[in-house]
Amino acid sequence: MGTHVRIALITGASKGIGKAIAIGLAELGYQTILIGRNRDDLNKVAGEIIKAGGPKPVLFSVDITDSEKVKETVAEIIQEFCRIDILVNNAGIHFSGTLELPEPDFKKMLDTNLTAQFVMLQEVVPVMKKQKAGYIFNVASRSAKVGFAGSGGYCASKFGLLGLNESLYRELTPQGIKVTALCPAWVNTSMAQEAGTPLQPDDMIQPNDMFKTIHWLLELSPGACVKEVVITNPKSL
Repeated sequence: MGTHVRIALITGASKGIGKAIAIGLAELGYQTILIGRNRDDLNKVAGEIIKAGGPKPVLFSVDITDSEKVKETVAEIIQEFCRIDILVNNAGIHFSGTLELPEPDFKKMLDTNLTAQFVMLQEVVPVMKKQKAGYIFNVASRSAKVGFAGSGGYCASKFGLLGLNESLYRELTPQGIKVTALCPAWVNTSMAQEAGTPLQPDDMIQPNDMFKTIHWLLELSPGACVKEVVITNPKSL
């Protein structure tokens, strides 16, 4: 990518998977741009990155379902840095339920887990096309591969993201832009606890495993393209 400062944009960066990825990419020398709803939590992540000697992150407190605000934010990022090398579409929410799920909750999950990612991609991909380079990581879920009982709404939102990912993988890879979906099973996060994981913390994927997966993908040669990575737990195969 040359000698320029490498820019990594991470959504849902205030905790869990997003936090681990942000800290890891900063350790690799990326200028991280962190998007999340909770400013205090973002500041804590920024503090950890700075304490570890990483470049001072740029923070945006944004609800990613606010499309206009997302567009303004990406425009601001482009104006300041002129490029985006990595996009990590990580933000998401979870409600249990299939047909008993209230319609407003179903729509909120689609807005947060799919439409918001779509809008972000609409804004970022043209920048990567101009660069003729970039890497997009769409954090989906094993629920994007398996329709689990009692989780139909969430699965629908993540199946949708996986479909979008696959289309972009085929469209963008020939243009020098890599696209990979990450499909983890239970990850040791507060979201997993709230979703009722039956697993003990040590039996789950750790948030830093998600960063390590991204690090591995970034080290592959230009001719190696990975459409999706499915990571499971020993006790939930």
